[in-house]
Amino acid sequence: MDAQAFWNVIGNYNEQTWFLQIVLFIFVFLAVMLSYMCKVKWVAKFALGLANLFIGLVFFAWYGTEPIQKYFALPLYLACGGLFLYESWYNKSDVILKPNRIQKILLLLYLLYPIVSLFLGNTFPQMVTYIMPCPIVSLSMAVYAGYKRKNKVLLVLLTIWGLTGIKSIIFNAYEDIILLFCGLYGLVLLVNETKSVSKTYRE
Repeated sequence: MDAQAFWNVIGNYNEQTWFLQIVLFIFVFLAVMLSYMCKVKWVAKFALGLANLFIGLVFFAWYGTEPIQKYFALPLYLACGGLFLYESWYNKSDVILKPNRIQKILLLLYLLYPIVSLFLGNTFPQMVTYIMPCPIVSLSMAVYAGYKRKNKVLLVLLTIWGLTGIKSIIFNAYEDIILLFCGLYGLVLLVNETKSVSKTYRE
């Protein structure tokens, strides 16, 4: 997939879904706030599930043009969306902790995504917005990291996409360095989760 094809998909998607993106962004934002305030602890996972499914079905299935979008990204986002919805039901009583310093930085970087894209010289519709694949995974990682119970399969999938942030250099999408930071953080979480399970098993 070349850089121009990458930006063409983004342009078509933004041009035709901007209103839906605004509605979904408001819903996700409110859901995350409700969870952090402990009003409805599971609703952030539910909202992230819908957002990931939206990216899979709309961005990749509908607007995607390249095989890697159809056969790698699409199933990955559908799996993430399905697992978030499953977690919102199966672990609905799970507690989400207030974001720590790293998570606050990642949340801030998520909010800066469109600003960084504009700063890099991109203009609408060929720019990165909040409801796009890389920002949504970045937000998903930052929020999901705060839950006490973590589905390791979901964490692995988020980390895999996070590490694709290395493509920021290939496609001149330097804002996706934010995504790479989230992928590296995902690796740290996976190591910590593995150590925690091993310690529990030994005890």
